[in-house]
Amino acid sequence: MGIDTFIKSLKELNIELSEGQIEKFDEYFHILVEGNEVMNLTTITDYDEVLLKHYIDSLAVNKAIEEVDNWNLNKKIKVIDIGTGAGFPGIPLKIVYDNLEVVLLDSLNKKVKFLDEVIKKLELLNITAIHGRAEDFAKDPSYRETFDLCVSRAVSNLATLSEYCLPYVKVGGAFISYKSGEIEEELKASEKAIKMLGGNILKVEKMTLPGSTIERSFVVIEKVKNTIGIYPRKSGLPAKEPLK
Repeated sequence: MGIDTFIKSLKELNIELSEGQIEKFDEYFHILVEGNEVMNLTTITDYDEVLLKHYIDSLAVNKAIEEVDNWNLNKKIKVIDIGTGAGFPGIPLKIVYDNLEVVLLDSLNKKVKFLDEVIKKLELLNITAIHGRAEDFAKDPSYRETFDLCVSRAVSNLATLSEYCLPYVKVGGAFISYKSGEIEEELKASEKAIKMLGGNILKVEKMTLPGSTIERSFVVIEKVKNTIGIYPRKSGLPAKEPLK
């Protein structure tokens, strides 16, 4: 791919990078590869693949919501990234959209320490990494239903992910799940659970990532009413027994 193709591909997503942002993406790559030598952060370490499969993929969500004013990434909105891992999609979004207030949540403390290092070295402001389970922080009034937007590239099924994520989103906000492959059956199977959690599937934005043949689907779920207090259920249950 190379940096020139990366920049060109982002223009297809209506994203133009400054020199400073390009430098931050490069530095992030070096920190990622270095960190990967001591812990399992990602199986993708080739420069061109990181540009495509981590950076462009993270930022492509822009196309799913650019027409929805409430969740416009150019506005000062609060975003939480559930199961962020090595910081995707949260950190690429923060590099491009400095106006965002971002929280990165992961259940592995060593990954959160890595994220703290990235935030410090890239000199990113209004972004924090927190260690814990999604089920637990969703019960905390400081986090519950306080976010305009929740994003997740986690691989759990949509019903499970919705139980983890929708409790963080305030009414009028949205949860966007990054999906790949055929998702029609998964969508159908999760409809009832999403309604129980106060959500509504607004649309599915299907696209081919610029500069590739990789298919990506963004499931955009709007928050239409408050999530009942019993959700999310205790740790482990959303994954073990998805709502039906």
